[in-house]
Amino acid sequence: MPPLRAVPPSTGRPYAERSGGERAGAGPAEHYARLVRIAYLVLAPSLGRNRRVLSAHRLAQRALAAGRGTDPGRAYAHVRLRVLRLSLEAGQPLLRLARPRRAQFPPLVPQVWGLRLLTQSCGADELALEQALAGVSAPCRAAHVLRGLEGLDDAEVCRVLDAAGVGDPRASLLEADGLTAPHALLMSPEFDACSLQVRPADPARRRRRGRTVLAGAGALLVCGTLLLTPGDGLGGPSAASAPLYARHPTAEQALDPAALRRVPDGLWRESARRDFGVWPTRGDRTGDTRLLRRALAVWARPGSGVVTSATPGTPDGPPMGPPQLLYAGEVGRAAVVLFHDGLRVVRYAEPRNADPSKGAVLDFARVDGADAVAAGALVAQRRADGIRYLTAPWVREAGVRDLLEPLGRARPLPRDRYGVTDPLPGPDTGARGDCRTRRVLELRDGAAARLMADLGELTPVRLTSGAPAAPHDVSGRAEREGWARTACLLPALRSGGVRSVNSWAYAEQRLPEGAGDARWYCTRAETWRGTGSRVLAQFQAPPELSGGAGAPGAVAARAEDSPDCGVRRPRVLAGVLWRSDGGRWYVLAAGSGQFASLAASGGVEGRAEGRLLTLPAAEGARPRLAGVLADGTRVGALR
Repeated sequence: MPPLRAVPPSTGRPYAERSGGERAGAGPAEHYARLVRIAYLVLAPSLGRNRRVLSAHRLAQRALAAGRGTDPGRAYAHVRLRVLRLSLEAGQPLLRLARPRRAQFPPLVPQVWGLRLLTQSCGADELALEQALAGVSAPCRAAHVLRGLEGLDDAEVCRVLDAAGVGDPRASLLEADGLTAPHALLMSPEFDACSLQVRPADPARRRRRGRTVLAGAGALLVCGTLLLTPGDGLGGPSAASAPLYARHPTAEQALDPAALRRVPDGLWRESARRDFGVWPTRGDRTGDTRLLRRALAVWARPGSGVVTSATPGTPDGPPMGPPQLLYAGEVGRAAVVLFHDGLRVVRYAEPRNADPSKGAVLDFARVDGADAVAAGALVAQRRADGIRYLTAPWVREAGVRDLLEPLGRARPLPRDRYGVTDPLPGPDTGARGDCRTRRVLELRDGAAARLMADLGELTPVRLTSGAPAAPHDVSGRAEREGWARTACLLPALRSGGVRSVNSWAYAEQRLPEGAGDARWYCTRAETWRGTGSRVLAQFQAPPELSGGAGAPGAVAARAEDSPDCGVRRPRVLAGVLWRSDGGRWYVLAAGSGQFASLAASGGVEGRAEGRLLTLPAAEGARPRLAGVLADGTRVGALR
């Protein structure tokens, strides 16, 4: 049988059936991040990441401005078409006799001076897809994005490409067939031009270009300030603020290594709570005053040679007072310092026994409200050979478990006397970017075994199973088998400030034509900041039909900042278009226990009592799903 192809039906009610409040919030501006992602993916990688980011934002803004006044029911499709048309124009070469298009030139705005804006760097899968996109035409990239990111069928892709001005849409689709990377990679943070990293531009080039301008501008600024400031130009005796560069005792104390808060070993045993606040100070360089002073100074004033990152929603400003010293020592080839200020964990790293002025790393992660499990480990070092963790003092054992081997055992992960682990290897991928392993950290504290996954940030993410009201640590064969087919979807949640990921098996459905039983899962990622949650609804066909026990489930629907599948609204409804072994197509849908009946409309018509729906369909069908809860409330599918 060919591989399972799951196509999520369009969800929710038609626009005309929505209330006035729903119409008001359904404008395309709410999809700005998605429109920017589309533009970024269609633009040529040869432009460079910085120009692609700025151009993608400019094209999306132009498209939104041109889309004002459009019929709200078709607003998103209109703006998306405009984004595609502008992105394709930007990739056309400048011809001598042809009138140049505005999109073919670098954007005038937005502009960032002295800095380069880059998308998040992810893994080998994303790099392989980026290289593949660079080797195809712009219409091919557009076809791949419409097919994989937007979920359009081939006929609809051809229609949109034709409207965007592509001469031969069918040839673009055939070219896109050569892109074999999983469509889920298109949602990777690698291609999210709204979640960015900042790097300094070439300082020497900036100095050469700006030396003359700065000299004149500096003199003009000083003169203008003195002329416009009342009194003596320094604030005067009546000013509430101190003069510029005045010393502040609290700010000075925050930069003093002697003022660092050091927690003694063993305090965590007597404390009523277990979190980062009771971690003892550890490491072989806790007495290195020069290292600590450098780390605090860089935290307060990172220079141009410092690579800085922060999880979403995490302030990256200086310490408000003397922070807690968690660790200072050598980890591999780096000297690492870890601080905690009550809200954030901050990691400073510099080359061991090297000139720190040649480069340093500063990472911020929000950890307020951490409990004993969330405070179980921190990333001390991330390198090509793996990740080293600093574990909490209450962790008794550390191990490595491959999620793709649900029947396998965890192997021990050695730690040194300070609690730093040996490198935990990253995931293995094949030549085509296949997900072959997904290793996670297993921590035992005497009460249970906790699974913690790396999603590219300082804090590993806790993996759980169960209903939203009572998630628990992954245990038992059924839960491990469910996670084995969910593990390869975790990269889609990278770099989002995720705190925990829960996978809930909310329904089981008998497949048509005696093909066995499928399971429906809802996977929800909660963040440290409270907002930005992500929800994935999965359809997992029997392993023998979909590539084995480790084959990823098909993503039937996804949503961001949705209460579905969470404590506030512990329900979910999703559906897929599924092809049987005999070549016949069906719409399959499943809801959680709150649903009393399900219905489909728009190309496939049908209704079923209960929370499962199976209807015969045609290839490419995209029906709308809806359900009625036990209390009579009508709701739509996850979106």
